[in-house]
Amino acid sequence: MSNSLFRTKSISNILAEAEKGTTDTHKHTLHRVLTVRDLTFFGIAAILGAGSFSSLGGAVFHGGPGVVILFVITAIACAFTAFCYSEFASRIPVAGSAYTYAYASFGELFAWIIGWALIMEYSIGNIYVAYSWSDYFTSFLEKCNIHLPQYLCTSYLEVKHALDNGSTNTEVVDAWNNAPVVGGLRMILDVPALVINLLITYLVFRGVRESRNFSNVMVVLKMVVVSLVIVVGAYLIFSNGLSFNWHPANDEGVKSFMPNGFGGVMAAVAGVFFAYIGFDAVSVLAEESKNPQRDLPKGMILSLVICTIVYILLSLVLTGAVNYRNFEGVGDPLAFIFEKQNLNVGWMQFFVAIAAVIAMTSVLLVFQMGQPRIWMSMSRDGLLPPVFQKIHPKFKTPSFATIVTGLVVGIPILFTDKTFVLDFTSIATLFAFVLVC
Repeated sequence: MSNSLFRTKSISNILAEAEKGTTDTHKHTLHRVLTVRDLTFFGIAAILGAGSFSSLGGAVFHGGPGVVILFVITAIACAFTAFCYSEFASRIPVAGSAYTYAYASFGELFAWIIGWALIMEYSIGNIYVAYSWSDYFTSFLEKCNIHLPQYLCTSYLEVKHALDNGSTNTEVVDAWNNAPVVGGLRMILDVPALVINLLITYLVFRGVRESRNFSNVMVVLKMVVVSLVIVVGAYLIFSNGLSFNWHPANDEGVKSFMPNGFGGVMAAVAGVFFAYIGFDAVSVLAEESKNPQRDLPKGMILSLVICTIVYILLSLVLTGAVNYRNFEGVGDPLAFIFEKQNLNVGWMQFFVAIAAVIAMTSVLLVFQMGQPRIWMSMSRDGLLPPVFQKIHPKFKTPSFATIVTGLVVGIPILFTDKTFVLDFTSIATLFAFVLVC
């Protein structure tokens, strides 16, 4: 019994199975079409999303301008993990990511555990991203003077918890009071989150080429807008003489780059770490890379370096434009700095809203691509039913696993909330990183 639980699979056997196409009973294999550029773009698409457009505000509030130091420290820590992933990906260039690496190194039991941890990272994490996408999408619609009913733009649990905690937020109250009641249950659900999950699932089902092209376009548009935020923000900081915000005063009146000390900077670690979640998703695309031994390590490292530079510049712009204390409870920090009471650039708020929707869409795409390939690898090893190995004869994608992923993400959207899924995602990601390293 113990021997079977801890049995490992040799690298040669893993590679042989992938080469023979034993992932599918019909002998269909995945398309090898991805280059270094594509993999780098997928990495940027996964990393530069909810972290830069949502959790960055909380990180800045805790750490002040000194949060830049934490981004560097976290990037170095993630780099060591990325090097481990790169080494494994070059030696075992097959779909499966940390699951496959654990199977080859520690055995079946650890592989089974980490496989389900990755489900929490990709699938449960995508629920959080879908909620965030919905928030930014409805905000964008409101800027276009299109208003959806509040009970169709938020989750039931989020409204219920907010009211139980005594919230007087008008949007929450409106959602609860105006929601239709069916069988004693208020029909409060996040329709935009459900719809985007359905559309992304369909795109991933259609094929990696279509997903690649869509991702590349999304990343280019996202980087253009983020660059515009950095350039316009930096110009206004220096032209308006706001650079004093980089040395704000603390409660004792002492001005410092780290107003709350290093302890305050470290208090932002959760938000900063979440900003880097996703770079490991590139390793799942090994069997669709033209030259995985060479391209996967380059794609992961390049995406990590590029996103670190972007995060540092964004942090400097945010803390230079507005005093760090003003970011308490701000969920859209990039748009916040351009509001009337701050830099007062209305047209930039519109562009940030567009970029946020694009960013969240690209993150959804990458994570939704990753999960079916994890299940495909687990099915290949007999840990899931053979149907999860099925590859579509036309689209060359793990079709059944993709559909199940869409259901696993879509159904919980009806009855979960952001706090619950965020905690699960962070725990699962840390667990996967620990096992790989």
